[in-house]
Amino acid sequence: MPDTVQSHIALPVDVAVPRSRAADTARTLVRAGSLLAFVAVFAAFAAAAPGFLSAGNLANVVGQSAVIGVLALGMTLVVVAGGNDVVRGGIDLSVANNLGLCAAVYATGLGAGWGDGAALAATALAGLLVGAVNAVSVVWLGILPLLATLAAMNVCAGLELVLTHNTVVAASSPLLDVLSGEYPAGVPVLGEVLLGVAALLAVVLHLTPAGLRLYAVGGHREAARAAGLPVASYVAASYLGSGLCAAVASVLSVALLSGSTTGSGDMLLAAVVTALLGVVFSRRLVATIPGTLLSALFIGILINGFQLLNISSYWVNGVQGVLILLVVAATSMLRPNAG
Repeated sequence: MPDTVQSHIALPVDVAVPRSRAADTARTLVRAGSLLAFVAVFAAFAAAAPGFLSAGNLANVVGQSAVIGVLALGMTLVVVAGGNDVVRGGIDLSVANNLGLCAAVYATGLGAGWGDGAALAATALAGLLVGAVNAVSVVWLGILPLLATLAAMNVCAGLELVLTHNTVVAASSPLLDVLSGEYPAGVPVLGEVLLGVAALLAVVLHLTPAGLRLYAVGGHREAARAAGLPVASYVAASYLGSGLCAAVASVLSVALLSGSTTGSGDMLLAAVVTALLGVVFSRRLVATIPGTLLSALFIGILINGFQLLNISSYWVNGVQGVLILLVVAATSMLRPNAG
C-alpha cells in the first residue's frame, strides 16, 4: 500500500503488516531494475531503430498507446480495489470485449444518424452496464472475479456480433475528426486524451480520501470493513470505473480505425500486461496510475521499436507473456503482505 494510504488509515495492531528490511530492499531492487529495463530498451531502440528518437515518432508512440492505456487504467482501478492476488484479487477480463461492444454501439449510433452527444451517451451507458453486471456478479453474488468477468467477456462478444454481424461498421463525425487529428505541436489528440484520463484518475486515486480508501479496501479488506468502510460499494465502483474507461477507449478506437473494432478480444493480453506491469514501477509493488501509464508507454515503445526494425509483431505477444510471468512471480514473492 502506498505510504500516502498508510498515513491516512490506521490499521488495528493485530492486522498491521510487519515491515521486513530484506523485503523492502528486494522491492526497491525490483523497482530499480524495472526502471533500468525501461531505459535500456529505450536506449537500444534509439541506437538501432532509424527515426525512433524523432519528435514525430515519439508523439506517435503516445497516441498509439492511448487505447490500450485507457483500458489498462480502468483495470488498474479494479486491481486496486480487489488486491494484487492474481487468482482471487481484482481483475476485469471483460475490458477488451466491452470496448468492442461499446465501439459497435457508438459506430452503429452514428450510422443511424445520431449526433455525437447521443452516441456518446449510449456508449457510456453500455460500458457502465457491463461494469454493473461485473459488480453484481463479484460483490453481491460472490463469484470469483476471474469467472465473473470471463462470463461478461463472452456476453459482450456475442452482443457485438449481433450489432455488427462480424463486420466493421464505418463511422465518421466531427468529434472523430478532432480525435484523429493532431495539435499544432504534432502530438496526436488520442495521446492527449490518454494523458488527460491518467491525470484525472491519478488525482482521484492518489490525492482524495476516496482513492485512499479504495487502496485500504484492496490492501486490507477486513481492516477496512472493521473501520466501517462500505467495502462492497468501493469494489462495485471500481468495476463501474473500468466499464466507463472501456467506453472511453472504444471512442478512441473508433477514431483510430474509422469504424468499429472487430477482434477486440485480442487487446485483452495487452491490457492485462499493461496493468500488471505497472505494479513493478511502484515503490510498494501495488497498482498505481503513474505506474500503469509508464507501463503503457513501455509497451508502446516495444511495439513501435519492433515495427521500425521490421520484427514480426508475433514477438510482441511473446514478450508480453514473459512480462506477465515475471510480474506475477515478483509480486507473489514480494508483495507487502508477504513481507
